[in-house]
Amino acid sequence: MENLFTPYTIKGLELKNRVVMPPMCQYSVTNKDGIANDWHYVHYTSRAIGGAGLIIIEMTDVEPDGRITDYDLGLWSDEQVPALARIVDSIHAHGAKAAIQIAHAGRKAEDASTPVAPSAIAFDENSKTPRALTTEEVREMVEKFRRSVRRAVQAGFDAIELHGAHGYLIHQFHSPLTNQRTDEYGQDLALFGKQIIKAAKEEMPADMPLIMRISAQEYVAGGYGIKESLALAKEYQQAGVDMFHVSAGGEGPIAAEGKPGTHVAYQVPLARQIKEGLQVPVIAVGRLDEAGLANAVIGNRDADLVAVGRGMLRNPYWTLEAAAQLRKEIDVPKQYLPGFPRR
Repeated sequence: MENLFTPYTIKGLELKNRVVMPPMCQYSVTNKDGIANDWHYVHYTSRAIGGAGLIIIEMTDVEPDGRITDYDLGLWSDEQVPALARIVDSIHAHGAKAAIQIAHAGRKAEDASTPVAPSAIAFDENSKTPRALTTEEVREMVEKFRRSVRRAVQAGFDAIELHGAHGYLIHQFHSPLTNQRTDEYGQDLALFGKQIIKAAKEEMPADMPLIMRISAQEYVAGGYGIKESLALAKEYQQAGVDMFHVSAGGEGPIAAEGKPGTHVAYQVPLARQIKEGLQVPVIAVGRLDEAGLANAVIGNRDADLVAVGRGMLRNPYWTLEAAAQLRKEIDVPKQYLPGFPRR
């Protein structure tokens, strides 16, 4: 029976276990230049030492005004590649694989003087009103994603993740709440995402998997639910997505009638519906920090991989500890062997 420590392969990506460190912004760029520094190097290396199978580098943006803040990572310049390549090499040296999340914050770019979006609709009353991109600017934005993916491949990443969730730019285009355009990108809400997928695939090796993070439910009055996201994900799958990282929320203020539960694993049913509905591999995420629970998600075949976010922020060695709790075999760094039970 499959469990959290069963190896997993998708295309040319071979993982030693099913544990994923999801992308979590560190807001730690020191010179506002988008270049990773020693904090990022230690942060990601320690999770590789800690046993994770796949580490997804935090939201990394395709242009300076695409960042949530000026302290986020970027891949709009060749100058940003070497620091990321150094992190990838270190992750590999400690037995893990590396992916990176490519994104644009759109109207949620807090430090942009004037954020851009599909339509000129502010996120909330405390946010800046964005400027609607022209049709030609949207097409150029697709090319910015392409160039960032190209740089990620040059840096040596094993997989690419596109951020189509949490109210950022791709999500803004495919949500009817935020896309009120009348051009081709308003007539087909998935067109922007599909064009980015196509561009990304053209830059990636044939055996490299393309992951897409989606919000499978918006949890906002008038927002879409699982029925609509299944149809959306099917279009993205047909465009070339190999795996979905299934999250939820992020677009608009949360309405009381749509508020998600606070219980653990509340997003897992969404992941399972995407997995079963499209017969596609998925990553489950969201309050899966307990080892037994994460293991059950795999054993019950709710998802193919499990992302552990806050648990890994608290403990870089979450994966090693989970293996000890579950009595599963795992390679423990020899320096740490005295701290683990002997078989």
